Amino acid sequence: MNPGRDPRFDILFQPLQIGPVTAPNRFYQVPHCSGMGYNRPAVLNAMRAIKAEGGWGVVNTEYCSVHPSSDDDGYPYASLWDDTDTRNLAGMADAVHAHGALAGVELWHGGQNTSNLGSRETALGPESLPTLYAPWQCKKMDKADIAEMRLWHRNAALRAKAAGFDIVYVYAGHTYLLAQFLDAAVNRRSDDYGGELANRARLLREILADTRDAIGDRCAIATRIEVGASWGRPRRAKHADGHHRARDRPL
Repeated sequence: MNPGRDPRFDILFQPLQIGPVTAPNRFYQVPHCSGMGYNRPAVLNAMRAIKAEGGWGVVNTEYCSVHPSSDDDGYPYASLWDDTDTRNLAGMADAVHAHGALAGVELWHGGQNTSNLGSRETALGPESLPTLYAPWQCKKMDKADIAEMRLWHRNAALRAKAAGFDIVYVYAGHTYLLAQFLDAAVNRRSDDYGGELANRARLLREILADTRDAIGDRCAIATRIEVGASWGRPRRAKHADGHHRARDRPL
């Protein structure tokens, strides 16, 4: 106990077990954007390291794309598409670990919410609808697309593990792909992935199981999920320039 601290707050400074890992305290920096993304990994790593040095017990990345079909160019985001990404984000995990904190990564697929202005990949979603920020039509995912999506996410989880992360997120909020499947206003499918809630949640459950199988007992699994529908709420406009995203990103 710190004699200069109100004892009501002592619990905040106690370790907390999260699955197979233990945070040194209860100060948890949730995933948030940094303004650096995949373009400036060294700056990103230094900024997250400063958070860990300042006392945060857990420090997370921003939203981290699992595949080029989830490209939010025009905005800074992280990615785990390949070995270069793994090396870049390993630098963040190492920098956070150097100060005794846990490092987390938020795996993300935007679905209909990304127009893929950089990658030029076809946008994907539970239904074929216009993409949210540009005048393109997303593809309704068939069973083969869903199987590929599960594989992309699994591979990203394996890269996260290889990079040294302690917590791996399955991101099911903020109107992105898994939230789109959960939302009855967007997901009007009639197959095993639509209709009643159990079916709309099927892909989320499958990806959670895939992630657990990929990372074993090395990392904790976290999720972000919405408790109320947010689809269709006004969102700020994007200002993407449409330039192609280079894959020879800096180390």
